[in-house]
Amino acid sequence: MRSPSNRNFDSKTDAQLLDAYSQAVISVVEKVSPAVVNIDVQRVVRHNLQELAANGSGFIFTQDGYILTNSHVVHNATKIQVTLSDGRSYAGEMIGDDPDSDLAVIRIYAPNLVAARLGDSQAVKVGQLAIAIGHPYGLQTTVTTGVISALGRSFRSHSGKLIDNIIQTDAALNPGNSGGPLVTSSGQVIGINTAIVAAAQGICFAVPINTAKLVIPELMRYGKVSRAYIGIGGQNVQISPRIMFFHELSVDTGIFVMFIEANSPAHKAGLQQGDIIVAFNNQAVPTMDDLYNLLTPQYIGVRSRLTVVRQHQKLHLTIVPQKSV
Repeated sequence: MRSPSNRNFDSKTDAQLLDAYSQAVISVVEKVSPAVVNIDVQRVVRHNLQELAANGSGFIFTQDGYILTNSHVVHNATKIQVTLSDGRSYAGEMIGDDPDSDLAVIRIYAPNLVAARLGDSQAVKVGQLAIAIGHPYGLQTTVTTGVISALGRSFRSHSGKLIDNIIQTDAALNPGNSGGPLVTSSGQVIGINTAIVAAAQGICFAVPINTAKLVIPELMRYGKVSRAYIGIGGQNVQISPRIMFFHELSVDTGIFVMFIEANSPAHKAGLQQGDIIVAFNNQAVPTMDDLYNLLTPQYIGVRSRLTVVRQHQKLHLTIVPQKSV
């Protein structure tokens, strides 16, 4: 049984921890919220030519007005209006849109902008604090907190393509949060809030910021992303030292194949669910981001080699990536 002095000590410790937690969240909100924007869009529904309004979030990532958001927030928009946290409002210009990753870049022309800092989603750990900031239902600068619930999830984007290496969090999201940042306790953006499971509680998803770092230059340069496509859903996994030694692998992680799309290049190459991809054209691919980075347009239609570990075998499969449509 605890003595009264111990109970008093524990209550003080708990209070200090709660206060530290609160101060961490407050600090993040003060740093990041000036970069978070509300996005109002109008789009025409083709079958009845009716103009509909919608709302989402986004965040400024350069001081000259470039904003990252979800593709499904601004796709096919006829008008984009961006409202800053200080109430200023500006017309938004579409710069680039990639439905396959559910990411888009828009721009405003305004002075004295604050940009959010981009972090490293590869360094994220399950259980760490996650803070979501956005404008659900147009409610200005709404903050929710939770933890990173899981990593390496896959789900289908609005275009029907699988998005891999998704971050799962229980930081509450609501309609209008889409496109807003998921942030660490140090104020760095690690994800773009993108989806919720409507029938569940506390299951929300964010596109990792490392995926966005690959997509942003293409969107800013060409307005779209051309990529080679192989048709898998996967997640990063640890490879045991025994398998590394036996197969003479140079990496201790690989890509566990969770799903193969029918009639895809991966399906035609003979890839199987449960395979671990370790190399593409003899270049190590320890993570989904590494594979994604290698699947550049130059490999579209080109016979390539995919190295996989299947149970106790190391196999070299011939694969012909297709153009992502």
